[in-house]
Amino acid sequence: MAGVTDYTFRRLIKRRGGVGLSVSEFISVEGLTRSNPKSHRQMRFAEEERPFAVQIFGGQPERMGMAAEMAEEVGADILDVNCGCPAPKVVKNGGGSGLLKDLPRLETILKEIKKSISIPLTLKLRTGFTDSTINCVEAAKMAEQCGVEHIQLHGRTKEQGYKGLANWDLVRQIKEAVKIPVSGNGDVTSIENALRRFEETGCDGILIGRGAMQNPWIFRQIQDVTQGRAPYQPSLEEKQAVLLEFFELLSEDMPEMPALGKMKQLAGQFTKGLVGGAQFRQTLYHSHSAREILDNIGVYFETLTTHDTFGNGLTEIEADSDLEFNSCDVSINNSCETAVAA
Repeated sequence: MAGVTDYTFRRLIKRRGGVGLSVSEFISVEGLTRSNPKSHRQMRFAEEERPFAVQIFGGQPERMGMAAEMAEEVGADILDVNCGCPAPKVVKNGGGSGLLKDLPRLETILKEIKKSISIPLTLKLRTGFTDSTINCVEAAKMAEQCGVEHIQLHGRTKEQGYKGLANWDLVRQIKEAVKIPVSGNGDVTSIENALRRFEETGCDGILIGRGAMQNPWIFRQIQDVTQGRAPYQPSLEEKQAVLLEFFELLSEDMPEMPALGKMKQLAGQFTKGLVGGAQFRQTLYHSHSAREILDNIGVYFETLTTHDTFGNGLTEIEADSDLEFNSCDVSINNSCETAVAA
């Protein structure tokens, strides 16, 4: 979720309700410890986001410890270590899922961070580096011994990237192997999916990334069902209001052109499942100003409200292939460095 779960997006989702923990984009410790302005900016968060975790990545124990101290100094509630990103630019420097190839180094890093901070330390893992070297249970046991207080597992290997299905059975295996809380991640895009994962694994929590782009209310809906209520169903007016609110938050935080790009990124996922969503999306993609964006949003929702349809009236089952973002490379390539609950 690098390049997505920034200051603006996290606040938008948090305001919809049901979010237990907000997590920053993963942040380069090289950038933080060398005073890179973008890296420092990525640690920004609002009080409304608490509890809030800063997630860092890197392969050098000393710099990981320094960056952890900086996260605590800005007021983060939790320090999270990324041991999951599969991007080549991260892995080749020993960070992200590259640490799964070198558990002794990961152990050194965790111990260095643990002695540097007083806030809780958590760890985000993948299942292994390759399909033939699954070692997440071993890594989780070691992390628990180092004082890590929560394990999050994305049920894919580095080799898989974002292809195939996440292996939630390994979430269950880690849960049975350690005493600390364990959460799972991967392919949760519906209430039914989340409930099934809780039941099958006994996990303590679920992380949702791309599913929140498609449905900003998914956290609230899951909370509703687990607490015995009917899941909240937003109206068309609320869906329109969310897009407008997001664009307003973006406009307050960045120049118009970057804001347009971010808006199109969210709309690409958010319009999945809406009547005429593909055609509406194309109108947004071809908008070149804030005025055009706002006008096109208004026309779309007014047409839906009045006529119950838009364009060809089709509702997509799957997002278009051009909407997929399958790697944290997206942030690295755009920002030369480097996402809520992912």
